[in-house]
Amino acid sequence: MDIDSNHPTLSGGEEVEEAENNPSLNESDEIEEPKKGMWFTSKQEVHEFYAKYAKNLGFAIAYRTQNVRSDGKVKYFGIECTRAQKRTKRSEVNPLKPSLSSKIDCKARIRAILQPDGRYKLTTVVLDHTHDLIPSDSRHFPMNKRIRTPVKRRLEINDEAGIGVSRNFHSIVVEAGGYEALTFDERDVRNHIENARRLRLGVGDAESVAFYFHRMQQENSNFYSAIDFDVDGRIRNLFWADARSRAAYKAFGDVVSFDATYLTNKYDMPFAPFVGVNHHGQSILFGCGLLSNENTDTFVWLFKEWLNCMSATPPNAIITDQCRAMQNAIQIVFPEARHRWCLWHVMKKIPEKLRGYSQYEAIKFALQSAVYDSFRKDEFDEE
Repeated sequence: MDIDSNHPTLSGGEEVEEAENNPSLNESDEIEEPKKGMWFTSKQEVHEFYAKYAKNLGFAIAYRTQNVRSDGKVKYFGIECTRAQKRTKRSEVNPLKPSLSSKIDCKARIRAILQPDGRYKLTTVVLDHTHDLIPSDSRHFPMNKRIRTPVKRRLEINDEAGIGVSRNFHSIVVEAGGYEALTFDERDVRNHIENARRLRLGVGDAESVAFYFHRMQQENSNFYSAIDFDVDGRIRNLFWADARSRAAYKAFGDVVSFDATYLTNKYDMPFAPFVGVNHHGQSILFGCGLLSNENTDTFVWLFKEWLNCMSATPPNAIITDQCRAMQNAIQIVFPEARHRWCLWHVMKKIPEKLRGYSQYEAIKFALQSAVYDSFRKDEFDEE
């Protein structure tokens, strides 16, 4: 990052100058204030610089808008304080679920535009906030929270030894010298331990899974399986599809439904089947997954394994629930597929969103009529 527009992209011999001009690379605690005209080598570098500045002052940030060119390069983007935008009235969201919104139309933000040389230049910088800034609160922002690997391992060992979550967390607090020295809280510890427990299969279970997959492969060479391990060698995610599923996909794989809302009883791992419909209107299975969590990286791994299993032939359309992580993974692995939301998941939200209105029954009937009784697009649009 630099301010001189004639400054070239930095490389090997200019490492010292880059460290001086780029606050994110400085080892000192001095944080530079964003200014119009600053130059950065990448979108990530802009975010890292602004995130460090925000953490130092005591506010959180989030991407606001961005424009992507046809070649996939981001033309411009904005990053703003998370308390930007106007507060939504409770009645406009759900009158049955009153909640306080943290949005207070804060104007603090930056905007960067791609330049001909491939770098990004800050063209908009607004520093003033419409709320108090408390630097000590920064550690509570999700963007600043993280548990380092050695600490994760210690938490898991203590949990296996039967130490409760609260005592487990308190021991880390005492060793660190107080809550303020940590970049996570007890809830983060509880979430990590719950996730680690899902990965901790019972005695012999991991071997049984591997043996089963091996045996099925021996019986039929078209049986496909994949196991994803974590850094400690524990099973994290599974995928498998038999010969019938692979053959069915070749014939009926135009549209695929993917759902991860099922749970197994013992390990509470989401069961995620790929499902299609045959020429008799019957549901058919295209493959199955067992997942340790439901984040973007997990879905990317699963979709790539499934795509590899199906001879790298993506579906024309895929139907899922309204999961942001799924949506992100689909854009990465199936960029050409039409992504649509599952009708059942959409319609089940009618009571949740609309029951508080006096004309709820009439609204519900009208919506159901439009959705289920329309056979043509113009009919649906009219309803």
